[in-house]
Amino acid sequence: MLLTNKNRLIEMLSSALQGLAQERGLGEVPVLRLERPKAVDHGDVACNIALQLSKAWKLNPRELAQALVERLRAQPGFEQLIASCEIAGPGFINFRLSNQAKTAVVGEILSAGTHFGELSQGSGPVASAMIEFVSANPTGPLHVGHGRQAALGDALANLLATQGIKVHREFYYNDAGAQIANLALSVQARLNGLRPGDTNWPEKAYNGEYIAEIATAFQASPEYQDDLEAIRQFAVAYLRNEQDIDLKTFGVKFDCYYLESSLYTDGSVKQIVQDLQGIGKTYEAEGALWLRTTDDGDDKDRVMRKSDGSYTYFVPDVAYHASKWNRGFEKVINVQGSDHHGTIARVRSGLQGVAQKRGWDIPKTYPDYVLHKMVTVMRHGEEVKISKRAGSYVTVRDLVEWSGGVTQEMTSEDRELALQRGRDAVRFFLISRKADTEFVFDIDLALQQNDENPVFYVQYAHARISSILQQWGGNTGDLVGADLSLLQSKASDHLLRRLAEYPEVLTDAAAELAPHALAFYLRDLAGDFHTFYNADRVLVDDEKLKVARLALLSATRQVLQNGLKILGVSAPAKM
Repeated sequence: MLLTNKNRLIEMLSSALQGLAQERGLGEVPVLRLERPKAVDHGDVACNIALQLSKAWKLNPRELAQALVERLRAQPGFEQLIASCEIAGPGFINFRLSNQAKTAVVGEILSAGTHFGELSQGSGPVASAMIEFVSANPTGPLHVGHGRQAALGDALANLLATQGIKVHREFYYNDAGAQIANLALSVQARLNGLRPGDTNWPEKAYNGEYIAEIATAFQASPEYQDDLEAIRQFAVAYLRNEQDIDLKTFGVKFDCYYLESSLYTDGSVKQIVQDLQGIGKTYEAEGALWLRTTDDGDDKDRVMRKSDGSYTYFVPDVAYHASKWNRGFEKVINVQGSDHHGTIARVRSGLQGVAQKRGWDIPKTYPDYVLHKMVTVMRHGEEVKISKRAGSYVTVRDLVEWSGGVTQEMTSEDRELALQRGRDAVRFFLISRKADTEFVFDIDLALQQNDENPVFYVQYAHARISSILQQWGGNTGDLVGADLSLLQSKASDHLLRRLAEYPEVLTDAAAELAPHALAFYLRDLAGDFHTFYNADRVLVDDEKLKVARLALLSATRQVLQNGLKILGVSAPAKM
């Protein structure tokens, strides 16, 4: 495990506190936490343990803090780590790290490179985890909500991987049920010359222009025949391919595509129902089969099998999650829209029943969920509600192309660059807010090339550092031996402190399933760099000072690059 300055100080404090407790016959020592003081002048880190323990230990907090500091000074390595510590207010202990301790992070970053902040494989809280995300029904193009899922899920998978966890990415295709039947009927109606609004147009048909595209492609295919099942198979395959193209454009890959239909063909759904019936977790009423979900905290029991013999949509979900557990995934995270909130209790309740029947030890909170809220798209100052192609919503492809400024007149090379800009903007924007908050995606802001655009702001910091290093013209390998003790300005101090926070940011963001925290951090890091750049000239005549500042910039560039890669955003050398 990466041992940061904070971790080292916590170890020293814990040791000193244990010694004090044993010497005076005091109570148990709690887990210590350090905080960053709100005011920089108060120090680098602060501890309020004396205030926490004073009542239980029946000691004056300032006296306890003083006794703790005295013991702390005797700890090996204290002088190398801490420049000064002082007791403030009723018993806070404020610490200032030594210049040696602060600047050590530069060498660590330059040495670790792309792996800085990461834990080794297998050293994380769990050995492996599955993240299921996007999981769009193959009934139309991917919409903006799917884009938010793709950005969140992929970034979250990358975050977990930095914590030594082997991550499996999975896409669940809902290729069975009423929506797929409606898709087939929609295409059949188009094949028969009908259009949305016509008298005989099916009531629940999909109205987007993509339905006409599927019908045209089917007519031109060798499989063409006026057979509803053949139409269904072709339409599903066509839209799966379309979604794959969109995901590729968005830079998202999966390890497995799991078909809902397979749960019916291999008997999994039927077996799940039998298991739940076998342990008395179901009952029949009003011609339907019900699951006793109230036994597991749901507000009412839920129908599993309707009176017409068809299953409700959460039944295959239970079978699917039983498959996840059976495949060895003890840690599973589902990234879904907030409209799935109602299914959580049902799926978990069903799984508890299956676990009881099969002797599995499935936690009651299995699986974990990251639920995201809606995205509102604004363009030219107005809300965009529909896509010409999709008919009723904005697609991921629309969002990427609009955000990159893609036009029909572009050359193929310019188009690729514009798509990259669009993808970067969409990825960063959709990650930059907590998943459970609604988000307004401003296309006009995404197109701006200035500090108001957050992704441009971060990428420009990386590009500016690259330009400075190129202007210098030296070998970055020579920066490893820089005399970092020369980094003593206020601006460099802020930048060093921010760099040192990176490993902890990764750990906390992964633990809290909160990739937005990394986006916040990168903006703060870019801000600290820009402040440093404006305050301290880098390419100075003093060779040693120049090399020290270049080393700091090289380390900053590396962390920006590492963080952007986790978010799935490029780190351009020029802008």
